[in-house]
Amino acid sequence: MHTKITESFKVLSDPNRLEIVKLLLKGETCGCTLIDKLPISQPTLSYHLKAITKSGLAIAKREGNWIKHYINRDKIDEMIDFLEQLKHMEKIECNL
Repeated sequence: MHTKITESFKVLSDPNRLEIVKLLLKGETCGCTLIDKLPISQPTLSYHLKAITKSGLAIAKREGNWIKHYINRDKIDEMIDFLEQLKHMEKIECNL
């Protein structure tokens, strides 16, 4: 569990990927519409979209010649649940 959740947070730690996720939250789209809104090259966008998709934060589906991406809101809910559990963990004293 922790390996998968850390990968999701790692993906969001990159400013470009965070911006891509924000854009994808507005709705399903393909890379050709994202590239106009970002100060990165097309190969860099592809690299970041692959990382976002591999982590499970986005889902890619082919429609003809286009690959459309959209956010996996269930994955975001998992991340929120993890943070809520972390927030409410009991305090444990460290005895060194």
